[in-house]
Parts: sequence; C-alpha cells; structure tokens
Amino acid sequence: MNLPNDGLFILLIVGGYLLGSIPFGVLASKALGLPDPRTVGSKNIGFTNVLRSSGKKAGILTLLGDMGKGLLAGWTATQTLESEIGVLCVAISPILGHLYPIFLGFRGGKGVATALGAVGAVAPLLGISLIGIWLFVAAVWRYSSGAALIAFLALPILTLLTGSNLAFMTFSFSVSTLIILKHKANIVRLRAGTEPKIGQSESLHNTSYQT
Repeated sequence: MNLPNDGLFILLIVGGYLLGSIPFGVLASKALGLPDPRTVGSKNIGFTNVLRSSGKKAGILTLLGDMGKGLLAGWTATQTLESEIGVLCVAISPILGHLYPIFLGFRGGKGVATALGAVGAVAPLLGISLIGIWLFVAAVWRYSSGAALIAFLALPILTLLTGSNLAFMTFSFSVSTLIILKHKANIVRLRAGTEPKIGQSESLHNTSYQT
C-alpha cells in the first residue's frame, strides 16, 4: 500500500502538525489569568505540569485540548483518506506537532494526551484500552509519567495481540517510541525514587524536573 500522492494528504499532514503545535496548556493558563506553564514547576506545557502548577480547571482544559487535537486530526483523516498508511501518517502528525511545536520554537510537551487522542481516532477500542491502563496505573501507583510509560509500552503488545497489519504495527511502535524517548528523564527519576507523584506538591522536589 502506497502513500497517497495528492494535495489533500499534504494538507492534512501540515494541518495536523500545526494543530498539534497549538499549546493548550499555555492558552488555558493565560485565559484563566494563571502563570505560563513554561515559567513554573517543570516548565512543561503538558497536562501534568499545568495541573500541578495551576490547578484542576487549567489542567482539565489542557488535557481536553491536547487530547482533542490528536482526536480531530486522526478522525478527519479517517473520514477523508482511503489509504490506511495515509491515515496513520496524518494521525501521527499532531503528536509531532505537540512534541516539536513551531509556535514554541520546537520545544513542546511529552505528547501523551495527544497520542491517546490520535490512537483513539484510528482505533477507538485500542485508544480506550490505553486510557484505561493509564487511569488504572495512575490510580494505583500515582505516577503520571509511570502510567504513561506503561500504557505506551503496552501499545505495541496490544497491537500485536489484536492481529493488526504491518502498517498499524509500525504506527504503534513509532508512537510508543516517541513517547518513551520524551520520558527519558522521568525514567531516571522513577528509578531513583525522586519522581513526584500525582497531587504531590512540587515544592518537595527539585523544580528542574520535566514531566
């Protein structure tokens, strides 16, 4: 199966990347009159830092926005493209946009919420399974980064168990690799026992961490 060679595919790729580049953590915080997440806590634009630094309302808005941009880009691709590989390429574009946003000098977040939305758009049951894994592990272990790592380590395994084709397996492995690589510092802190837990005051930890 070949990549679609037309203007619509290119438009969706570029549009997905630009959509992914929208920093909802920054926008939500500014709209609520709260500090820019790039200047507080871990200085990360994602849900975890916004929740910890600016509270539940800003955190939830960030989560919905970040997840929504992955969902929207992936869903639009499924409705407009016939090529599976084309759909999967578009689905990964907002993840890349969130990780390397053009609007923030290519310094973005960890991509977890956006990836959950993108996977859910192209494979709803798989997306729901990942969210369920994340919620369960986060509730038991209380490490947001740890829950994300386990969920995305499970993604290729679940893809294999469901008998997906090579294109989707490649997509799953690529998404998981991007998320895990962005969590290298978190992995070090988890092993050292210095990673902050969900709901734990950041003042108890070195504010140079990234989440």
